[in-house]
Amino acid sequence: MPKEFNIWCDESVRKGDYYSNFYGGLLILSKDKEHVIRELNKVVEKIGIKEEIKWGKVDEVKLPAFIALMDAFFKLVEKNKIKVRIMFTQNAKVAKGLSQQHLENEYFLLYYQFFKHSFGFRHSNLTVNPIYIRAHFDYMPDTISKKQQFKEYIKGLESTKDFIDAKLNIRKQDIVEINSKEHLPLQFLDVVLGAMQFRLNNKHKLKPDGKHRRGKKTIAKEKLFKHVLKRIQEIRPGFNIGISTGYDDETEKWTQPYRHWCFIPKEFEIDKSKFK
Repeated sequence: MPKEFNIWCDESVRKGDYYSNFYGGLLILSKDKEHVIRELNKVVEKIGIKEEIKWGKVDEVKLPAFIALMDAFFKLVEKNKIKVRIMFTQNAKVAKGLSQQHLENEYFLLYYQFFKHSFGFRHSNLTVNPIYIRAHFDYMPDTISKKQQFKEYIKGLESTKDFIDAKLNIRKQDIVEINSKEHLPLQFLDVVLGAMQFRLNNKHKLKPDGKHRRGKKTIAKEKLFKHVLKRIQEIRPGFNIGISTGYDDETEKWTQPYRHWCFIPKEFEIDKSKFK
């Protein structure tokens, strides 16, 4: 059986107060897939969760369960059985010279850049053997024609120099849209992605209209975010969620188990009103 990279991708907030265009991805090697899925299922069954796992469901009652879920998840990330990548844009850095076509297709253009670059694929295969990529995208809310064009661009990556050099292949039938309810890795990704957009957009400070204190759900979400951050910083001390993760060598874009990428346009201007 040929070696495979199994990837699950999702997107979150398209327009936040300070950060926007959140994309997330998980990569699991074929040799680790069965073990990872089994471990994730094990913790879900132990806790007794019957519904889909989502960031939006975090509250004070479910907080202990979500902490346990994240502990099991990051234990696998720490062992590099799961690679996690998160990408977002900073509103204060406004892209210049965008055409109407760029604006209309921003969602897919950024998604393509995320998939192409965030995992460091060019450094992923030092053998002479080919590797196949299975790409699972959570349901994309757009037209059929745009989604089809996006999938064709993903397929076309195998013709780029980085993918050819790394001997990476993508079969058309392996680029699919999925329902997150049926894919546990995507549900865990939703929680991590949700935690990041929550904190970067200062949602931990929100108070209900007419109230002087934050709601219990907001407090619970902040506690979960802090726990997620703690687990990441155990893997990478000093990790900063709002900037691109550093590296000493280009190969670390592939080897590091967890990375953030703050996408910056080639040409941009600063809008100081959009800084925190």
